[in-house]
Amino acid sequence: MDCLFCKIASGAIPVEHLYEDERVLAFPDINPQAPTHVLVIPKQHISSHAEAAAADTDLLGHLLWAVGEVARAKKLDGGYRLVINTGPDGGQTVDHLHIHLLGGRAMHWPPG
Repeated sequence: MDCLFCKIASGAIPVEHLYEDERVLAFPDINPQAPTHVLVIPKQHISSHAEAAAADTDLLGHLLWAVGEVARAKKLDGGYRLVINTGPDGGQTVDHLHIHLLGGRAMHWPPG
């Protein structure tokens, strides 16, 4: 598979590991949009949120839990934003489900 995030998850492309367990990996975004901008990915390839199946429910819950662990470790006590871009119209540029954790500054609404 020629998936950038699968290569990162397998260790073929090195990144700074901010959190890792047997199911997920968190690492800094290379193009940060906030003082804290972390990507949290499942190690299992799921191309997008729209492609997640009922069988992925437990993994999706674990993914959200892991984001919370990263937010606590980053001391984002004032709050943070989670973003899942899905599909081309949603701004998804890597076809592997991932959550953007943004924090370290006030977030505004609407986002974009």
